[in-house]
Amino acid sequence: MTQATRDKITQGYDELTRRLTAWAEAQDGIRAAVLIGSRARADHPADEWSDLDVLLVVRDMRAYTGQAEWVAQVGEPWLTFIEQTGDGRSLERRVLFAGGLDVDFAFFPDEALRQMFEHGAPPDALDVFRRGARVLIDKDGLAAKMLAAAREPAPWPAPPAEGEFLQCVNDFWYHTLWTAKHLRRGELWWAKSGCDERLKYLLRQMLEWQARAAQGAGHDTWLRGRFLEEWADPRALAELPAVFAHYDAEDVWRALLATMDLFRWTSREVAERLGFSYPTSGAEHAAEMVRVMFEGRGSGGISIAAAA
Repeated sequence: MTQATRDKITQGYDELTRRLTAWAEAQDGIRAAVLIGSRARADHPADEWSDLDVLLVVRDMRAYTGQAEWVAQVGEPWLTFIEQTGDGRSLERRVLFAGGLDVDFAFFPDEALRQMFEHGAPPDALDVFRRGARVLIDKDGLAAKMLAAAREPAPWPAPPAEGEFLQCVNDFWYHTLWTAKHLRRGELWWAKSGCDERLKYLLRQMLEWQARAAQGAGHDTWLRGRFLEEWADPRALAELPAVFAHYDAEDVWRALLATMDLFRWTSREVAERLGFSYPTSGAEHAAEMVRVMFEGRGSGGISIAAAA
């Protein structure tokens, strides 16, 4: 991408931000607008591939999630739709504006924000503001309160409780066998989803715990896999290329076994470092049944007895 193209993208987002600010200022139902994410961060700042993340504090979310006519007042929309925010607490409207400019409008009711200050803001919400936020408008001082709360030193993430750890481990080994069964049944879509969605979600959680257990509680693992290539254990990173599959039964088998190998040593290392028990017997039984199904994949039957 040329520098001229990068400059054009930056100018496009700057213009969208100006239009957004003027529009939000004129809307009585919008009480604050705050830029968050990479375009407000100093650490890992925006590049030419970054979108624009905007938190809108509003009186009535339905006015902005229930219809999309207002989007045209900010820019020329190509596409727009609603989805849950990454933390699952609210809704956001995602908009692809002309020129490929991608903006996420996340909505938060003003009354809920006021109540949040009474009971304490969730640590992950404060972390978003702590990493970088730029206030565009703040009619009631709510954004200023959130920024002030975010200036307090962030507590280091607590290690998982043993029950939480065992939930993750048992869930993982259960779904290895679930995936293998769907592979043997010929349900490739479901099997690949089990391998590359459910198991990878649990693996990512374990990689976070393993990195912090090895490097210390202050080791920054960001959120939901962001910048994983920077914070994960180098040994795990070396194995990651093998754990994702093509839409092909043999490749899903290969990826499943590689995912099991990676999860096995990372989870055992977490258990050892944190002094947790490990469901060794159950994990080994599940792994052995997967092995039996893998080795018998050319035959018509599944020898459950052979895995007992």
